[in-house]
Amino acid sequence: MDLDVVFLGTSASAPTAQRAPSSLLIRRGGERLLFDCGEGTQRQLLRSTVGLVDLSEIFITHYHADHYLGLPGMLKTFSLRARELPLTIYGPPGLKDLFDALRLVFGRLTYPLELVELRPGDALERDGYRLLVFPVVHGGTSVGYSLAEAERPGRFDVDGADGLGVPFGPLRGALQRGESVTLPTGETIGPDAVLGPPRPGRTVLYSGDTAPTDVIRSLAQDADLLIHEATFALDETERAAETKHSTARQAAEVARDAGVRLLALTHVSPRYLGSEIEREAREVFPASVVPRDFDVIEVPFAERGEPMLVKRGARPPRESRSASPETAAG
Repeated sequence: MDLDVVFLGTSASAPTAQRAPSSLLIRRGGERLLFDCGEGTQRQLLRSTVGLVDLSEIFITHYHADHYLGLPGMLKTFSLRARELPLTIYGPPGLKDLFDALRLVFGRLTYPLELVELRPGDALERDGYRLLVFPVVHGGTSVGYSLAEAERPGRFDVDGADGLGVPFGPLRGALQRGESVTLPTGETIGPDAVLGPPRPGRTVLYSGDTAPTDVIRSLAQDADLLIHEATFALDETERAAETKHSTARQAAEVARDAGVRLLALTHVSPRYLGSEIEREAREVFPASVVPRDFDVIEVPFAERGEPMLVKRGARPPRESRSASPETAAG
């Protein structure tokens, strides 16, 4: 099953000519999960190869404007399109109070809207994975999210199945699902006879806004992808501490200690180019990238290769050709 992350907004606090405020989309198979919805998110989706799909779930990390200001416009657009599909928005405590105010902006909707407040430690169990809510250090009720897939059965031994006389068809499928089967001869075969050791699923963490914290360092152990904010560079370490943000070096230290496969730095202050942030992080953790808007990170299973940044992977071909040198640099 394919798993990737589309970066829709990678700027801190305010939009720039090259970067929109915080927003990213995780695509897993046919699912589309939006995390944060900064100003202009619906336009970013429209400009991308994704399009403004009828999202069924949106997850907010906290209630600073650069992480939710795109919600009213998006919700209203869905209504103008006469949407009927239900939409659920998740966020830490305070979500319902926020929407009491936002309803004055987007008004009556044509579709059911459910608001679910989550607390650190809450988990949403899904088909093949779980979404865990974890605490971060950013004041108030800020949270981060972890998507962790379940273990997969081990690799199927075709030669071993042939040797045991397991016929092609449903019996092999049952063994691959971890079930015992009875052969036409009456012999019972267990999955251990034809399956290798269980293989790990994939894990993607999104920090939202946070100072460096041991919680992320622990949860991100051996994760495939850690998406961590890097609002500041080393020259603004004191400012980062005052505002409960992270420097690129601090985020890289978390990734290094956790042994993640790839670190993606986002929420970049307009005072920096992405190259500055990336250079600082790579001095500590070489497997660091700073995605731009419309970049994609593909997350394959470990046996199929490393996570990979695909530059402009969600930008339509015409926009990719017209990207300016300044955009490409930042």
